[in-house]
Amino acid sequence: MTIDKAILAVITTNQQKIDGGAPIFCCETREEMNKVAANLEAILDGISHALSDELYIIVKH
Repeated sequence: MTIDKAILAVITTNQQKIDGGAPIFCCETREEMNKVAANLEAILDGISHALSDELYIIVKH
């Protein structure tokens, strides 16, 4: 089974702005958020997109 066109993960420093069905990773600092996003991008074989200073998503195109 291949996952196509999906949000694989959400990474944030502001837990109050998110809710949903994708795995959510809450970070204390922006630096931690950037590191987690980069690692998850490689692990999940997805692409990281910054939607704001407080929010990244990892997607599969």
